[in-house]
Amino acid sequence: MNPITVKEIVKATGGTLLMGKPSDVITGVKHDSRECGADDLFVAIIGENQDAHKYIGQVLENGCRAVLVSREGEWLKQAEALGAAVVLVEDTVYAMGELAKYYLDTLNVKKIAVTGSVGKTSVRDMIYYVVNEKYRCGRNLKNFNNFIGLPLSIFQFDDSLEVVVLEMGMSDFGEIDRLASIVKPHIGVITNIGVAHMESLGSREGIFQAKMEIAKHIAGDDELPGTLIYASDSEFLTKERTKGNYDQISVGEKGKDDYIISSVDDFGMDGIKFTLEHAQEVRQISLPLPGRHNAINSALAVAVGDLLGVSPEEETDGLAAADLTGNRLKRRENGSICVIDDTYNASPDSMKSALRVLEHSRCDGKKIAILGDMYELGEDSDRQHFGVGLFAGGLKIDTLIAIGTHARKICEGADGGNPQTAYYEKKEDFYQDKDRFIENGDIILVKGSRGMKMEQVVENILKQ
Repeated sequence: MNPITVKEIVKATGGTLLMGKPSDVITGVKHDSRECGADDLFVAIIGENQDAHKYIGQVLENGCRAVLVSREGEWLKQAEALGAAVVLVEDTVYAMGELAKYYLDTLNVKKIAVTGSVGKTSVRDMIYYVVNEKYRCGRNLKNFNNFIGLPLSIFQFDDSLEVVVLEMGMSDFGEIDRLASIVKPHIGVITNIGVAHMESLGSREGIFQAKMEIAKHIAGDDELPGTLIYASDSEFLTKERTKGNYDQISVGEKGKDDYIISSVDDFGMDGIKFTLEHAQEVRQISLPLPGRHNAINSALAVAVGDLLGVSPEEETDGLAAADLTGNRLKRRENGSICVIDDTYNASPDSMKSALRVLEHSRCDGKKIAILGDMYELGEDSDRQHFGVGLFAGGLKIDTLIAIGTHARKICEGADGGNPQTAYYEKKEDFYQDKDRFIENGDIILVKGSRGMKMEQVVENILKQ
């Protein structure tokens, strides 16, 4: 982070300087008291279970000399004695976003924002690796994509960067609007409109409207026109429904798309190969990442790279080097069996994509899917779980094991199809029974929503 003064913090946040010198400088922003150092601004966040104001005394004792607060307390005497700067605001989370907006505006960078129901972290990572072949590029820390994580990621950037790519997550209306207002991207990317967060958004139409909040904040400049890039579908992400005061670029498998994907060869965990056509130029792309869905994801990254002047050779090298964040279709082995660890999260679309990867993967034994509950599907939950099972039933896999409360419907959907099925309400019940399903040479997909903690299943399998 480049240095900024307390005076700038007060101006950016609209806060009040209760004490301290306006000329004091900070070079970092932290919300975790355990990580806060002498040159950091500590942001005291009031969460559902914790009020970080109670740690202010501790961070001051550890050397921190600037705090952003939303209420006063006994620690003010300690701050005054130490000469610390105290900035009072109404809402520290909102103020941190305003400070991130101000700070990002001080950097001379091209800004790319990514959202979507599924695949946004993968697309963000692919864009990063493609663009980083030509420019010094920054991206979100880990999966930090909300009101707290996105600003914290921005504070990691400095003058050495030329391009930043920022993922934006959401679970309700107005969240993308707020995040996009902080970033004000030159390029907005929407990966798809799925059914994740149906519980709070009500319908796919609602999800589309929430994702499109990114569009109102797209702002180009003389060097780079404002552009919305999206993976086209026939219902929501179309030229007509996404039009606005910016350029549009569509990616898909139809002849009318700007980037046309065809001839996709799926080699399971060994990756994919496909043809990509754009502006009468045709290229063959081989991707070491598994999953047919990554043809669309990588084409979105190529479209961004083209706008920024990245060469086809650099784009190919970037995609080959891409290392995706988190447990997304990661190969893990213990010498005798192979696990496809896709436990980061789950939605109906990503479940189906992962099942396709399992079907096309090579192995000497059986192909086994262990699937957990998918959350936040609202009244559509039973139908979506049943639909995943129905899809799995038509694939060439040997065994489907469902774990959780809602996952019973996955088994019901798959019954009568190709795989043998089994259902367990709890992971512990499966552990007692696992040896009758798993043998040397098998390949096993494990996937479920984050709250299911399906990574525990992975560890249990690998330790056998």
